[in-house]
Amino acid sequence: MVNPFQFLQEVRAEGNKVTWPTRRETLITTGLVILMVLFASLFFVVVDSALRFGVGLMIGIGH
Repeated sequence: MVNPFQFLQEVRAEGNKVTWPTRRETLITTGLVILMVLFASLFFVVVDSALRFGVGLMIGIGH
């Protein structure tokens, strides 16, 4: 069994070893994530529309 006080000291020591990003790095990364989400959503809308159109043509041919 580990002493809770010792455990908290070790957690704090490990937290001090972390290299935290700067505000600028965080803003740039956030902007890039938002941009990628927009591109991915646009891509999937286009693919979904094309597939819906293609399936509609195939179903229409059968009738």
